[in-house]
Amino acid sequence: MKYIVENVKDFNVDHIFDCGQCFRWKKQENGSYTGVAKGKIANMAVLDGNLIIDNCTEDDYEEVWKDYLDMDTDYGEIKRRLMKNDPIIKGAIEHGTGIRILKQDLWESIVSFIISQNNHIPRIKRCIASVADGFGEKVGTYMGEDFYSLPDPEKLGSLSVSDLSEIKLGYRAKYLIDMSRQVQKYGLPKDYDELVELTGVGPKVANCVCLFGLGQTGSFPIDIWVKRVMSNLYGLPENDMKLIKQFAEAKFGNLGGYAQQYLFYSVRF
Repeated sequence: MKYIVENVKDFNVDHIFDCGQCFRWKKQENGSYTGVAKGKIANMAVLDGNLIIDNCTEDDYEEVWKDYLDMDTDYGEIKRRLMKNDPIIKGAIEHGTGIRILKQDLWESIVSFIISQNNHIPRIKRCIASVADGFGEKVGTYMGEDFYSLPDPEKLGSLSVSDLSEIKLGYRAKYLIDMSRQVQKYGLPKDYDELVELTGVGPKVANCVCLFGLGQTGSFPIDIWVKRVMSNLYGLPENDMKLIKQFAEAKFGNLGGYAQQYLFYSVRF
């Protein structure tokens, strides 16, 4: 079963699923992407200007994918507003046109971005898949491949570092276990301040989770790539995180997350 969104605007599967915001989507030989999110498996491609979602009913689209893909947001208007206030960002926007900020599961975002620390994207994807395959619940099978959810806080918190040793998470294994036990005790965090109280969550991870897991579009995650592009384009010192943060807040406001994605993609991909 397929669901088709006709004449889709501002939607590029490469820019969305391979830009470092999500790690559970895999590019297929035909250029489409297959992944699992919010208990559903789907394959997505854009053909002749239409978004084709395989393994998707109309109910699946309306209840899961429409929100996940942020389909009600006018990205054309966001790009116009960003370029009106800042012509410097135009090149980055043109390079990354078609990016959308996915509305991801909060728990999955926390786990994913803890694993992402000091890591590269292919390895992050492998580690997350291994955690899901080894300890999560089966979601279903698509094209002969089984897909699993990430283990919930109770399951992940019940594990030991040795249980996760084969996945080669390094120091992140203890972070995940301790963080899971904290979430069990206190519940999921609701904002930046609560996020940075969790083991393994610093400013960069917290801002990523705020943007991708909590939908706080003013969040501006800063990593080495963002430092570099902010230095190259705006002349800011790479080592001054506070200044970069203040500059982004003043220039981009509640569009900071969108600006960050265009800027990050322009220098990273």
